[in-house]
Amino acid sequence: MHEIAIITDTDSSIPFELAAQYDIYQVPITVHFGEQSYEAVYAISDGDTFRWIDKEGKLPTTSAPTPGRFISAYKNAFDAGAAKILCLCVSSEVSATYNAALSARDFFPDREIHVIDSRSLSMGMGYMALAAAEAAHNGASVEKITTVIEEIRQKTYLFTALSTLKYLAMGGRVSSITASVANIMNVKPILTIQDGKLELLERVRTQKKAWERVIELSASAAGDRKIDKLCILHVNAPEMAHHFEGEIRARMECPNEILLAEVTPGLSVHSGAGMVGAVFVVE
Repeated sequence: MHEIAIITDTDSSIPFELAAQYDIYQVPITVHFGEQSYEAVYAISDGDTFRWIDKEGKLPTTSAPTPGRFISAYKNAFDAGAAKILCLCVSSEVSATYNAALSARDFFPDREIHVIDSRSLSMGMGYMALAAAEAAHNGASVEKITTVIEEIRQKTYLFTALSTLKYLAMGGRVSSITASVANIMNVKPILTIQDGKLELLERVRTQKKAWERVIELSASAAGDRKIDKLCILHVNAPEMAHHFEGEIRARMECPNEILLAEVTPGLSVHSGAGMVGAVFVVE
């Protein structure tokens, strides 16, 4: 364990093996299926989640980790030898996770714990956590790591295309009539992060055009800056994600290594299966 432990939550979408490589612990979001509750990523995947949704015809609910889950994470980090903790949470605009992490900090009045609202989500936050962990491994101070997080935030972009409005309708975010019409018309919403939330940016007809538009928006956001890191996000759609990777490589200058990551159930229930998109950090 390094002097500064990096903790985040499973809404960061960081694949387990990558989080382990960087010694990042992800506190799990909880997914509730009726009377049954499961820890996102640790006990349930996007695939499990959407098999249940399609069988039952309704969405599960999600909840932020309790302060107790963060207390446990903090204690384990200190017991493992950390002198300080930096905890990076999914945007407070979409979850109570940040407040739970703050409440847990009060149980350690004599220890140094810094809780940061990422104002982002999925790998938009994930790349901040990875950069923080790398800086911590290199011996950076908390102040320096905080600066690195802010720099990554300002250089990170996310654009995704939904496959269907079916799941938004199930969650009451759009009417069933609107979803039906959109599906008949083959409308694919384009989403991005705005003010700490995943917001509708555009509506595009057909999946092909939606993917083209995601790539156009990505290229425009990058401008003449080189893309340093790139992740293809997907919700229960690995084959589509691989196909999209080929499309973006053909049309943009990309890093040699591109990460593929599931969004994870804490977020995926709100976007629906089939969502594919790109998160990238420019130099």
